[in-house]
Amino acid sequence: MKSLSYPSTDPHLNMAMDEFVLEGLRLDEPVFVLWQNAPSVIIGLSQNAFAEVNLPYLEEHGIALARRVTGGGAVYHDLGNLNYTIAGRSRDLERDYPAYVTMVADALRRLGVPAEVSGRNDILVEGRKCSGYAKRVWKDRLMIHGTLMYDVDLEVLTSALAVPGSKLSSAGVTSVRSRVANLKEFLPGLPDIGAFRAALGEILSCGDGPITLTAGQLDAVRRDADEKFRTWEWIYGRSPRGEFSVRKKFACGTVEATFSVDHGLIRGLSFGGDYLGNMPADGLASRLEGVRADRESLTKACEGCERYFDGMSPEDLAGLINNRL
Repeated sequence: MKSLSYPSTDPHLNMAMDEFVLEGLRLDEPVFVLWQNAPSVIIGLSQNAFAEVNLPYLEEHGIALARRVTGGGAVYHDLGNLNYTIAGRSRDLERDYPAYVTMVADALRRLGVPAEVSGRNDILVEGRKCSGYAKRVWKDRLMIHGTLMYDVDLEVLTSALAVPGSKLSSAGVTSVRSRVANLKEFLPGLPDIGAFRAALGEILSCGDGPITLTAGQLDAVRRDADEKFRTWEWIYGRSPRGEFSVRKKFACGTVEATFSVDHGLIRGLSFGGDYLGNMPADGLASRLEGVRADRESLTKACEGCERYFDGMSPEDLAGLINNRL
């Protein structure tokens, strides 16, 4: 199987490359790509970004957020994680989809890892998840891609995917949390992820050569990354409706906020609590209708909130709502 090498750790660029591999390559025969991302969380196509990810934690720690073109749940990537993509033409999805997944599991077994494919789009080792994968079909083409946790920072993974507060409900696809395992403990002969990547690539290629992209193809991938995969509209605006509630004590008293986030916009916000203020907060709630659910937009829209909540700054109120998202 031919390989494509693309030395990028930019998650948005790598999401664009995945789409190009599926839709832009000739794919006369299956192609695989091994790639890595800098610290990032990748959410599934139909997930609510606000309900599935600890956005304040990501912001605080400089972790990127990206949305992929396949379904499934949210995953954390860092440079201790190796990702794989396999794409090719398919006339029989019932045959080719499991065959592509089996290629990866078989390669791990050849390296000495007791890998097993589960029925929930995971590859397990001794009952713990070391890989999650997803698929996409485009015309007569099939792509699968997934993670291989070699030496991922599990503490950061847990924090990045732990949403603060309590979610009421979300129309999006929710992530399934599993016990996980790093493959490094099963690969004593491969001391770093570079050695793991080289060994896995050698097995998957079976001696076939690499594919080289043209300058025009690379430009198209970069353009797609900038015009689609990096945009607020793609990452946040695609989020289906989710219902949220938050409560916090301030100098003015306890403020409760209940609201929806629909395709990245605040909807149906209402305030409650024992707070003190000069005016009913209904007017401010109406003003926030349709505002983007990000800190900058919320802070601007909350200007003058001290009239509704004694002594509260726009940053305080925006932080109350945004930290819940």
